[in-house]
Amino acid sequence: MAKQNIRIFAMTHKAFTPPPDPMYVPLQVGRACHDPLGYLSDDTGDSISALNAYYSELTGVYWLWKNDWESDIIGICHYRRYLIAEDGHLYRQEDIARLLSQYDMIVTKKLELRMSYYDGFASTHDEKDLVETERVVCEKYPSYAPLFHEMVHKKETYFANMMICSKQLFDSYCAWLFDILFEVQQRIDTTGYDNYRKRVYGFLSEFLLTVWIAKNDLHVYESCVGMSSEKRETAEIKQAMSVFFSRQDVAGAKQYFLRQLENRPDVLMEASDIRGELKLCMQIISTCEYEKKYGERTLLERGMPFEELLDQIKNLNRLIERLEESDSDASHKVREYVADHPVSMTAAQIAGIVLGKNFL
Repeated sequence: MAKQNIRIFAMTHKAFTPPPDPMYVPLQVGRACHDPLGYLSDDTGDSISALNAYYSELTGVYWLWKNDWESDIIGICHYRRYLIAEDGHLYRQEDIARLLSQYDMIVTKKLELRMSYYDGFASTHDEKDLVETERVVCEKYPSYAPLFHEMVHKKETYFANMMICSKQLFDSYCAWLFDILFEVQQRIDTTGYDNYRKRVYGFLSEFLLTVWIAKNDLHVYESCVGMSSEKRETAEIKQAMSVFFSRQDVAGAKQYFLRQLENRPDVLMEASDIRGELKLCMQIISTCEYEKKYGERTLLERGMPFEELLDQIKNLNRLIERLEESDSDASHKVREYVADHPVSMTAAQIAGIVLGKNFL
């Protein structure tokens, strides 16, 4: 049997260092609106590159659907986010060939959401866009409608539009996806949306992929996702928080963080906050507020550098996470830990609330 041409396209809007394996091909998305990076780009042939602000990496997905005639197996990843093997190595050709001999598609592990997909979408986007998408699915693909309605009220979804499959299957999915999204685009009004909410079609497509996989009863391999770097926005927020913390400015840190969260509701998602350190910053702010309320010396007044401060809260969380509420000695263990470390009982109480445990 002839060797299959496997290519994984790394969607990017910025210069980066691609993996050394030539199977990974950088693809600049939104090239019609930005300066060239020297990579393959999505603005030639049949293209929607100019819509990148609304479709995000989907402008690259569309371009590959319409213009890639060489790939037998095609994959979508991101310049800093990749599907990886369980042991952490980046997939090689032989890994992909082996997996696709057993599965129809390689995708991300499902995100387990804290609320239904519908409620989560409505909390950060305009819910009418999701309602209109369901209406379009009902009209164009009525056999999908019951499943869409059922799944939109569940607490799971695939994310990031990452996948690896045969080009034939990829093309089938794209034909279905863009038929829906282009119709939705005709019906909803995105006037006044900020840069985050403008990317509505990219967000909708993550859930649509979940529905499409389920409706077509595909046998999928749910893969680990590896991050090659932290999001620029995440690093910038952490840097700003370290400055507020060094000034012991709890109120300023909180105001700044809430403003960032309003502009970018995704910053606390696992795919953005890959080390969970922004969540730790929120926990530190809350802890300091309560310590001030009780007239205690706050975490920030203990003079720890930013990284040490994060480590102290991280370690406290690990301790509490390991303890069982049924352990009659749990409260003593927490008090003993606090006595030996630069954290307060208030910090331990807040950690317990964050982790849903009550020892005190």
